[in-house]
Amino acid sequence: MTEETGTLTGRASLPVRDWPALDLEGTEFDPVLADLMREGPLTRIRLPFGDGWAWLATRYEDVRVITSDPRFSRAEVTRRRVTRLAPHFGPRPGSLAFADQPDHNRLRKPVAGVFTMAAMKRLRPRAQEILDGMMDRVVRDGPPADLIERVLEPFPIAVVSEVMGVPAGDRERVHAWTRQIICTSGGAEAADRAKDGLYGWIAGTIRSRADSTDDCVYSLLGAAVARGGISEEEAVGLAGPLQIGGEAVTHNCGQMLFLMLTRPELRDRVRARPEARGTVLDELLRYIPHRSTVGLARIALEDVELHGVRIAAGEPVYVSYLAANRDPAVFPDPDRIDPDRDPNPHLAFGNGPHHCTGAVLGRLLTELLVDTVLARLPGLRLAVPPDEVPWRRKTMIRGPQTLPVTW
Repeated sequence: MTEETGTLTGRASLPVRDWPALDLEGTEFDPVLADLMREGPLTRIRLPFGDGWAWLATRYEDVRVITSDPRFSRAEVTRRRVTRLAPHFGPRPGSLAFADQPDHNRLRKPVAGVFTMAAMKRLRPRAQEILDGMMDRVVRDGPPADLIERVLEPFPIAVVSEVMGVPAGDRERVHAWTRQIICTSGGAEAADRAKDGLYGWIAGTIRSRADSTDDCVYSLLGAAVARGGISEEEAVGLAGPLQIGGEAVTHNCGQMLFLMLTRPELRDRVRARPEARGTVLDELLRYIPHRSTVGLARIALEDVELHGVRIAAGEPVYVSYLAANRDPAVFPDPDRIDPDRDPNPHLAFGNGPHHCTGAVLGRLLTELLVDTVLARLPGLRLAVPPDEVPWRRKTMIRGPQTLPVTW
């Protein structure tokens, strides 16, 4: 770690900490983040790419304040070269991730109905049918099996593809693009090629759905563009992150099932008390380190003071949901998995206007995966020692690369 001297009043004692993207094993909590939490509540960080440094907020209440306060802008990030994890940074106009109000609501409106509780209730039987077909083949072929390859990867991709409206013949190449986009190992050129491929395909698909009356995302966006509610450029920027969302479900569930198989009391708890399954899943969502370092920055539009420290207008600010979910002021004994934790106001799906658009879908897929895998494979256990399970490297989303099991 390195240090720089602050130049603004009251900040000279705050060093800038280098935060590399560590390739961590298992569900180990990032030791750099743990140090930053101890140094907080506000620290300054420098990530592997981009320019300069940024503020980092790690306490639960600060994270909630910053993510809800319009004085911190996502849109402004698109006009600056802030320090960041990704080697590539090419936000598209229309992306919900970089929209401030009122544009955020305008962009979200055409597809909001797809991700409601009512829509997920209608989707559930079809999603269960897809998953049952995959599990039938796993049971038929017998052990051992790689749960990532056989179920955890193809299932979310299949359901998200149906929700989005991706034709069956295009799903493999769309997945290849999304997988490359969340990976940091190929560098900027590989990521740019994947983005160009994906966003070019999305543009053509939306254009072809202008007259469609279907209720999938691409058809709804095609109709919205045809009505003039949003531009084609905005529709493409909106659809891209939604298409990538299935990747997070794969790796979050991979971590959850790894924990259940290395801590059998969690697995047995879910099986014995299915009515209390939601509490266990919420605790695992709070606990798992689902990403490397931090996500997307915000820019202070004016001077803001937190904890006696002045964040000056124009300075970038990151929040850590992982740190917020381990804040002992909100979650007693936060490093322990407590399946009875109640209340559990975790921020695994974000907070404020940028709360994950697909959170309800992600939760549905997670519930179906955990319930169905445990029900269909009653003797489920790891096929290798826990320390031989390989974990993803050079990636923004953490999780097991493979999950070899037997039963």
